Amino acid sequence: MAAEEDPTPAGREHEVPGPDRAPAGPTPGGGQARAATGTGTERPDPARAVGGPVRKAVVPVAGLGTRFVPATKAIPKEMLPVVDKPAIQYVVEEVAAAGLRDVLLITGRGKSAIEDHFDAAPELESALAAKDDGDRLAVVQAPTGLAHVHSVRQGEPKGLGHAVLQARDHVAGEPFAVLLGDDLIDARDRLLTDMIAVREHVGGSVVALLEVDPAQINLYGAAAVEPAPGAAVGDLDAADVARVTELVEKPAPEEAPSNLAVIGRYVLDPAVFDVLERTEPGRGGEIQLTDALQTLARMDPADGGGVHGVVFRGRRYDTGDKLDYLKAVVRLAVDREDLGPDFSAWLEQYVAGRRVELGSDPSGTGPAGPAPSAPPAPAPVPPGPVAPGSSAPAPVPPAPSAR
Repeated sequence: MAAEEDPTPAGREHEVPGPDRAPAGPTPGGGQARAATGTGTERPDPARAVGGPVRKAVVPVAGLGTRFVPATKAIPKEMLPVVDKPAIQYVVEEVAAAGLRDVLLITGRGKSAIEDHFDAAPELESALAAKDDGDRLAVVQAPTGLAHVHSVRQGEPKGLGHAVLQARDHVAGEPFAVLLGDDLIDARDRLLTDMIAVREHVGGSVVALLEVDPAQINLYGAAAVEPAPGAAVGDLDAADVARVTELVEKPAPEEAPSNLAVIGRYVLDPAVFDVLERTEPGRGGEIQLTDALQTLARMDPADGGGVHGVVFRGRRYDTGDKLDYLKAVVRLAVDREDLGPDFSAWLEQYVAGRRVELGSDPSGTGPAGPAPSAPPAPAPVPPGPVAPGSSAPAPVPPAPSAR
Protein backbone atom coordinates (compact mmCIF):
# COMPACT_ATOMS: atom_id res chain seq x y z
CA MET A 1 0.00 0.00 0.00
CA ALA A 2 1.51 3.30 -1.09
CA ALA A 3 2.11 5.98 1.48
CA GLU A 4 -0.43 8.37 0.00
CA GLU A 5 -3.08 5.66 0.09
CA ASP A 6 -2.52 4.53 3.67
CA PRO A 7 -5.75 5.20 5.58
CA THR A 8 -4.69 3.57 8.83
CA PRO A 9 -5.17 6.09 11.65
CA ALA A 10 -3.37 6.00 14.97
CA GLY A 11 -4.55 3.11 17.12
CA ARG A 12 -6.14 1.18 14.21
CA GLU A 13 -4.39 -2.04 13.32
CA HIS A 14 -3.45 -2.99 9.78
CA GLU A 15 -2.39 -6.48 8.73
CA VAL A 16 0.10 -7.38 6.02
CA PRO A 17 -0.44 -10.77 4.36
CA GLY A 18 1.67 -13.39 6.08
CA PRO A 19 3.28 -16.76 5.43
CA ASP A 20 0.35 -19.15 5.58
CA ARG A 21 -2.65 -17.17 4.38
CA ALA A 22 -5.30 -18.90 2.33
CA PRO A 23 -4.65 -18.46 -1.43
CA ALA A 24 -6.64 -15.65 -3.05
CA GLY A 25 -6.17 -16.71 -6.66
CA PRO A 26 -3.33 -16.72 -9.16
CA THR A 27 -1.02 -13.78 -9.67
CA PRO A 28 0.16 -12.67 -13.13
CA GLY A 29 3.35 -14.63 -12.55
CA GLY A 30 1.51 -17.88 -11.98
CA GLY A 31 1.89 -17.86 -8.18
CA GLN A 32 -0.78 -17.39 -5.56
CA ALA A 33 -1.67 -14.10 -3.90
CA ARG A 34 -1.98 -14.35 -0.14
CA ALA A 35 -5.22 -13.44 1.55
CA ALA A 36 -5.49 -12.26 5.14
CA THR A 37 -7.55 -14.35 7.53
CA GLY A 38 -8.58 -13.38 11.03
CA THR A 39 -7.55 -10.30 12.96
CA GLY A 40 -4.61 -11.64 14.90
CA THR A 41 -6.03 -10.11 18.10
CA GLU A 42 -8.13 -12.97 19.46
CA ARG A 43 -7.97 -12.86 23.25
CA PRO A 44 -6.75 -16.11 24.78
CA ASP A 45 -8.07 -17.68 27.91
CA PRO A 46 -6.72 -15.46 30.74
CA ALA A 47 -5.83 -18.46 32.90
CA ARG A 48 -3.49 -19.70 30.17
CA ALA A 49 -2.19 -16.31 29.07
CA VAL A 50 -0.48 -15.32 32.32
CA GLY A 51 1.98 -18.20 32.23
CA GLY A 52 1.53 -19.11 28.57
CA PRO A 53 4.10 -19.25 25.79
CA VAL A 54 5.56 -16.23 24.06
CA ARG A 55 3.97 -16.09 20.62
CA LYS A 56 4.08 -12.43 19.56
CA ALA A 57 6.73 -9.80 18.95
CA VAL A 58 6.40 -6.02 18.96
CA VAL A 59 8.83 -3.92 16.90
CA PRO A 60 8.68 -0.12 17.38
CA VAL A 61 9.58 1.63 14.09
CA ALA A 62 7.96 5.06 14.47
CA GLY A 63 11.18 7.04 14.99
CA LEU A 64 12.09 9.83 12.58
CA GLY A 65 15.67 8.67 11.99
CA THR A 66 17.10 12.15 12.42
CA ARG A 67 20.66 10.83 12.84
CA PHE A 68 20.60 9.72 9.20
CA VAL A 69 19.19 12.77 7.44
CA PRO A 70 19.00 13.47 4.56
CA ALA A 71 18.82 9.75 3.70
CA THR A 72 15.78 9.34 5.96
CA LYS A 73 13.91 12.39 4.67
CA ALA A 74 11.77 10.15 2.41
CA ILE A 75 12.89 6.63 3.39
CA PRO A 76 12.31 5.02 6.81
CA LYS A 77 15.57 4.47 8.66
CA GLU A 78 14.56 0.84 9.15
CA MET A 79 14.62 0.39 5.35
CA LEU A 80 18.25 1.50 4.93
CA PRO A 81 20.18 -1.47 3.50
CA VAL A 82 22.63 -3.40 5.63
CA VAL A 83 24.59 -5.04 2.80
CA ASP A 84 21.58 -6.07 0.68
CA LYS A 85 18.66 -6.33 3.13
CA PRO A 86 16.91 -3.57 5.04
CA ALA A 87 17.69 -3.51 8.74
CA ILE A 88 14.10 -4.35 9.65
CA GLN A 89 14.29 -7.65 7.78
CA TYR A 90 17.14 -8.84 10.00
CA VAL A 91 14.93 -8.13 13.03
CA VAL A 92 11.92 -10.03 11.69
CA GLU A 93 14.19 -12.92 10.67
CA GLU A 94 15.39 -13.07 14.27
CA VAL A 95 11.78 -13.20 15.46
CA ALA A 96 11.00 -16.05 13.06
CA ALA A 97 14.14 -17.97 14.08
CA ALA A 98 12.94 -17.84 17.70
CA GLY A 99 9.68 -19.53 16.66
CA LEU A 100 7.42 -16.46 16.81
CA ARG A 101 5.06 -15.99 13.87
CA ASP A 102 3.15 -12.85 14.86
CA VAL A 103 4.81 -9.43 14.53
CA LEU A 104 3.26 -6.05 15.33
CA LEU A 105 5.03 -2.99 13.92
CA ILE A 106 4.45 0.23 15.87
CA THR A 107 4.67 2.72 13.01
CA GLY A 108 4.12 6.38 12.24
CA ARG A 109 3.52 8.59 9.23
CA GLY A 110 5.74 7.87 6.23
CA LYS A 111 6.51 4.31 7.30
CA SER A 112 4.32 2.39 4.85
CA ALA A 113 7.41 1.21 2.93
CA ILE A 114 8.12 -1.12 5.85
CA GLU A 115 4.71 -2.75 5.53
CA ASP A 116 5.15 -2.97 1.75
CA HIS A 117 8.43 -4.83 2.22
CA PHE A 118 6.64 -7.66 4.03
CA ASP A 119 3.77 -7.73 1.53
CA ALA A 120 3.60 -9.49 -1.83
CA ALA A 121 4.87 -7.58 -4.88
CA PRO A 122 2.88 -9.16 -7.77
CA GLU A 123 4.35 -7.01 -10.57
CA LEU A 124 7.96 -7.57 -9.53
CA GLU A 125 7.38 -11.26 -8.85
CA SER A 126 5.71 -11.67 -12.26
CA ALA A 127 8.60 -9.95 -14.03
CA LEU A 128 11.17 -12.17 -12.34
CA ALA A 129 9.14 -15.29 -13.03
CA ALA A 130 8.84 -14.34 -16.70
CA LYS A 131 12.65 -14.07 -16.86
CA ASP A 132 12.96 -17.45 -15.11
CA ASP A 133 15.05 -15.67 -12.45
CA GLY A 134 14.29 -18.06 -9.61
CA ASP A 135 17.07 -16.85 -7.32
CA ARG A 136 15.92 -13.24 -7.24
CA LEU A 137 12.27 -14.30 -7.06
CA ALA A 138 13.02 -16.31 -3.92
CA VAL A 139 14.81 -13.32 -2.36
CA VAL A 140 11.86 -11.03 -3.11
CA GLN A 141 9.33 -13.47 -1.67
CA ALA A 142 11.34 -14.34 1.45
CA PRO A 143 10.21 -11.41 3.66
CA THR A 144 6.55 -12.18 3.02
CA GLY A 145 6.94 -15.69 4.35
CA LEU A 146 8.66 -14.82 7.63
CA ALA A 147 5.67 -14.00 9.84
CA HIS A 148 2.18 -12.55 10.06
CA VAL A 149 3.00 -8.85 10.08
CA HIS A 150 0.54 -6.31 11.49
CA SER A 151 0.93 -2.61 12.10
CA VAL A 152 -0.54 0.09 14.31
CA ARG A 153 0.33 3.78 14.38
CA GLN A 154 1.76 5.38 17.48
CA GLY A 155 0.29 8.76 16.60
CA GLU A 156 2.63 10.88 18.71
CA PRO A 157 6.29 10.12 19.49
CA LYS A 158 6.08 9.97 23.28
CA GLY A 159 8.85 7.50 23.96
CA LEU A 160 9.52 3.77 23.84
CA GLY A 161 7.15 3.05 26.72
CA HIS A 162 4.34 4.83 24.89
CA ALA A 163 5.11 2.86 21.71
CA VAL A 164 4.93 -0.45 23.58
CA LEU A 165 1.64 0.62 25.14
CA GLN A 166 0.09 0.76 21.66
CA ALA A 167 0.45 -3.05 21.46
CA ARG A 168 -1.90 -3.74 24.37
CA ASP A 169 -4.93 -4.83 22.35
CA HIS A 170 -2.89 -6.93 19.96
CA VAL A 171 -0.91 -8.71 22.66
CA ALA A 172 -4.18 -9.51 24.44
CA GLY A 173 -2.83 -10.49 27.85
CA GLU A 174 0.06 -12.70 26.71
CA PRO A 175 3.79 -12.37 27.39
CA PHE A 176 5.50 -10.90 24.35
CA ALA A 177 8.88 -9.91 22.92
CA VAL A 178 10.01 -6.39 22.04
CA LEU A 179 12.85 -5.86 19.57
CA LEU A 180 14.44 -2.52 18.68
CA GLY A 181 15.68 -2.12 15.13
CA ASP A 182 18.94 -0.33 16.02
CA ASP A 183 20.31 -3.57 17.49
CA LEU A 184 20.95 -6.41 15.06
CA ILE A 185 21.86 -9.77 16.59
CA ASP A 186 23.87 -12.21 14.50
CA ALA A 187 21.77 -15.10 13.22
CA ARG A 188 24.30 -17.53 14.71
CA ASP A 189 23.49 -16.28 18.23
CA ARG A 190 20.12 -17.22 19.76
CA LEU A 191 19.66 -14.39 22.23
CA LEU A 192 15.89 -14.09 21.85
CA THR A 193 15.44 -17.85 22.13
CA ASP A 194 17.42 -17.88 25.38
CA MET A 195 15.42 -14.96 26.79
CA ILE A 196 12.13 -16.67 26.02
CA ALA A 197 13.40 -19.83 27.73
CA VAL A 198 14.31 -17.85 30.86
CA ARG A 199 10.90 -16.14 30.89
CA GLU A 200 9.12 -19.51 30.64
CA HIS A 201 11.34 -20.85 33.43
CA VAL A 202 11.11 -18.05 35.99
CA GLY A 203 8.23 -15.84 34.78
CA GLY A 204 8.18 -12.05 34.96
CA SER A 205 10.09 -10.01 32.39
CA VAL A 206 13.54 -10.52 30.87
CA VAL A 207 15.92 -7.94 29.41
CA ALA A 208 19.11 -8.36 27.40
CA LEU A 209 22.27 -7.03 29.06
CA LEU A 210 25.65 -6.23 27.54
CA GLU A 211 28.89 -5.33 29.29
CA VAL A 212 30.10 -1.99 27.91
CA ASP A 213 32.96 0.41 28.58
CA PRO A 214 31.94 2.22 31.81
CA ALA A 215 32.61 5.55 30.08
CA GLN A 216 29.91 4.67 27.52
CA ILE A 217 27.16 3.61 29.95
CA ASN A 218 25.53 7.04 29.67
CA LEU A 219 24.34 5.98 26.20
CA TYR A 220 22.21 3.15 27.60
CA GLY A 221 19.92 2.13 30.40
CA ALA A 222 22.07 0.60 33.15
CA ALA A 223 21.17 -2.34 35.39
CA ALA A 224 22.06 -3.27 38.94
CA VAL A 225 21.95 -7.04 39.34
CA GLU A 226 22.36 -9.82 41.84
CA PRO A 227 22.78 -13.59 41.39
CA ALA A 228 19.69 -15.58 40.41
CA PRO A 229 20.28 -19.20 41.48
CA GLY A 230 18.36 -21.65 39.35
CA ALA A 231 17.36 -19.13 36.69
CA ALA A 232 19.77 -20.39 34.01
CA VAL A 233 18.29 -22.77 31.46
CA GLY A 234 19.54 -24.61 28.38
CA ASP A 235 23.09 -23.68 27.42
CA LEU A 236 23.18 -20.63 29.68
CA ASP A 237 25.58 -20.60 32.63
CA ALA A 238 24.69 -19.26 36.06
CA ALA A 239 26.77 -16.17 35.28
CA ASP A 240 24.67 -15.50 32.18
CA VAL A 241 21.41 -14.87 34.07
CA ALA A 242 20.93 -12.40 36.92
CA ARG A 243 18.08 -10.81 38.78
CA VAL A 244 17.71 -7.12 38.01
CA THR A 245 17.20 -4.99 41.11
CA GLU A 246 17.47 -1.50 39.63
CA LEU A 247 17.41 0.21 36.24
CA VAL A 248 18.58 3.74 35.47
CA GLU A 249 18.04 5.40 32.08
CA LYS A 250 21.28 6.84 30.62
CA PRO A 251 23.06 7.60 33.90
CA ALA A 252 26.24 9.61 34.20
CA PRO A 253 29.17 7.15 34.38
CA GLU A 254 29.88 8.05 38.02
CA GLU A 255 26.23 7.40 38.94
CA ALA A 256 25.69 4.15 37.03
CA PRO A 257 24.89 1.07 39.14
CA SER A 258 27.07 -1.10 36.85
CA ASN A 259 28.47 -1.30 33.35
CA LEU A 260 25.71 -3.72 32.30
CA ALA A 261 23.73 -1.93 29.58
CA VAL A 262 20.21 -2.80 28.54
CA ILE A 263 20.16 -3.42 24.77
CA GLY A 264 17.17 -3.62 22.47
CA ARG A 265 15.69 -7.03 23.32
CA TYR A 266 12.96 -7.58 25.92
CA VAL A 267 10.52 -10.32 26.84
CA LEU A 268 7.76 -8.69 28.86
CA ASP A 269 5.00 -9.84 31.13
CA PRO A 270 1.62 -8.33 30.16
CA ALA A 271 1.58 -6.63 33.58
CA VAL A 272 3.82 -4.01 31.94
CA PHE A 273 0.78 -2.40 30.30
CA ASP A 274 -0.87 -1.42 33.58
CA VAL A 275 2.45 -0.09 34.79
CA LEU A 276 2.96 1.95 31.60
CA GLU A 277 -0.52 3.44 31.99
CA ARG A 278 0.55 4.81 35.38
CA THR A 279 4.08 5.83 34.42
CA GLU A 280 4.67 9.57 34.32
CA PRO A 281 6.84 11.06 31.56
CA GLY A 282 10.49 10.86 32.56
CA ARG A 283 13.74 11.72 30.82
CA GLY A 284 13.10 13.93 27.78
CA GLY A 285 9.42 14.27 28.64
CA GLU A 286 8.78 10.75 27.30
CA ILE A 287 7.25 7.63 28.80
CA GLN A 288 10.29 5.43 29.32
CA LEU A 289 10.11 1.64 29.23
CA THR A 290 13.05 1.62 31.64
CA ASP A 291 10.90 3.35 34.28
CA ALA A 292 8.18 0.73 33.88
CA LEU A 293 10.73 -2.09 34.19
CA GLN A 294 12.03 -0.48 37.36
CA THR A 295 8.52 -0.75 38.81
CA LEU A 296 8.15 -4.35 37.62
CA ALA A 297 11.44 -5.26 39.30
CA ARG A 298 9.93 -4.31 42.66
CA MET A 299 6.56 -6.00 42.14
CA ASP A 300 5.45 -9.38 43.47
CA PRO A 301 6.01 -12.18 40.93
CA ALA A 302 2.42 -13.26 41.55
CA ASP A 303 1.35 -9.96 39.96
CA GLY A 304 3.65 -10.28 36.96
CA GLY A 305 6.62 -8.64 38.68
CA GLY A 306 10.26 -9.56 38.71
CA VAL A 307 12.88 -8.77 36.07
CA HIS A 308 15.80 -10.97 35.04
CA GLY A 309 18.65 -10.16 32.71
CA VAL A 310 20.42 -12.39 30.20
CA VAL A 311 24.01 -11.23 29.70
CA PHE A 312 24.72 -11.40 25.97
CA ARG A 313 28.24 -12.35 24.93
CA GLY A 314 27.67 -12.85 21.22
CA ARG A 315 27.79 -10.77 18.05
CA ARG A 316 25.77 -7.55 17.98
CA TYR A 317 25.68 -4.92 15.27
CA ASP A 318 24.62 -1.40 16.23
CA THR A 319 22.99 0.64 13.45
CA GLY A 320 21.96 3.57 15.64
CA ASP A 321 24.38 6.12 14.17
CA LYS A 322 26.38 6.57 10.98
CA LEU A 323 29.71 5.22 12.21
CA ASP A 324 28.25 2.13 13.86
CA TYR A 325 26.05 1.58 10.80
CA LEU A 326 29.12 1.50 8.56
CA LYS A 327 30.86 -0.90 10.95
CA ALA A 328 27.80 -3.18 10.88
CA VAL A 329 27.79 -3.27 7.07
CA VAL A 330 31.49 -4.18 6.95
CA ARG A 331 31.28 -6.83 9.66
CA LEU A 332 28.29 -8.53 8.08
CA ALA A 333 29.74 -8.31 4.56
CA VAL A 334 33.04 -9.99 5.43
CA ASP A 335 31.12 -12.94 6.92
CA ARG A 336 29.06 -13.51 3.77
CA GLU A 337 30.00 -16.60 1.76
CA ASP A 338 29.20 -14.86 -1.53
CA LEU A 339 30.88 -11.53 -0.74
CA GLY A 340 33.29 -12.17 2.11
CA PRO A 341 36.40 -13.53 0.35
CA ASP A 342 36.58 -10.87 -2.36
CA PHE A 343 35.47 -8.04 -0.10
CA SER A 344 37.92 -9.01 2.66
CA ALA A 345 40.80 -9.15 0.19
CA TRP A 346 39.91 -5.72 -1.21
CA LEU A 347 39.47 -4.31 2.30
CA GLU A 348 42.92 -5.51 3.38
CA GLN A 349 44.49 -3.94 0.32
CA TYR A 350 42.60 -0.70 0.84
CA VAL A 351 43.56 -0.41 4.50
CA ALA A 352 47.20 -1.19 3.71
CA GLY A 353 47.18 1.48 1.03
CA ARG A 354 45.67 4.03 3.35
CA ARG A 355 48.36 3.35 5.94
CA VAL A 356 51.03 4.02 3.38
CA GLU A 357 49.22 7.09 2.14
CA LEU A 358 48.86 8.54 5.62
CA GLY A 359 52.28 7.41 6.80
CA SER A 360 50.65 5.40 9.61
CA ASP A 361 49.52 8.72 11.09
CA PRO A 362 46.32 7.86 13.05
CA SER A 363 45.18 11.47 12.88
CA GLY A 364 44.92 11.21 9.12
CA THR A 365 46.54 14.62 8.68
CA GLY A 366 49.35 13.53 6.43
CA PRO A 367 52.81 11.95 6.54
CA ALA A 368 54.21 11.45 10.01
CA GLY A 369 57.87 11.67 8.91
CA PRO A 370 60.11 14.75 8.59
CA ALA A 371 58.78 17.76 6.77
CA PRO A 372 59.57 17.75 3.04
CA SER A 373 62.66 19.76 2.03
CA ALA A 374 62.26 23.13 0.35
CA PRO A 375 62.31 23.11 -3.47
CA PRO A 376 65.78 23.83 -4.97
CA ALA A 377 66.56 27.46 -5.79
CA PRO A 378 66.49 28.36 -9.48
CA ALA A 379 69.85 28.45 -11.28
CA PRO A 380 71.46 31.96 -11.40
CA VAL A 381 71.08 33.90 -14.61
CA PRO A 382 74.43 34.95 -16.14
CA PRO A 383 74.81 38.74 -15.81
CA GLY A 384 74.69 40.83 -18.94
CA PRO A 385 76.36 44.16 -19.57
CA VAL A 386 75.43 47.00 -17.25
CA ALA A 387 73.25 49.63 -18.82
CA PRO A 388 74.68 53.16 -18.75
CA GLY A 389 73.72 55.04 -15.56
CA SER A 390 72.29 51.85 -13.97
CA SER A 391 73.56 49.15 -11.64
CA ALA A 392 71.24 46.53 -13.17
CA PRO A 393 72.38 44.30 -15.98
CA ALA A 394 71.21 45.32 -19.39
CA PRO A 395 68.77 43.03 -21.11
CA VAL A 396 70.33 40.17 -23.00
CA PRO A 397 69.29 40.33 -26.62
CA PRO A 398 67.43 37.29 -27.89
CA ALA A 399 69.39 34.74 -29.89
CA PRO A 400 68.76 34.87 -33.58
CA SER A 401 66.18 32.40 -34.74
CA ALA A 402 67.20 29.47 -36.86
CA ARG A 403 66.32 29.67 -40.50
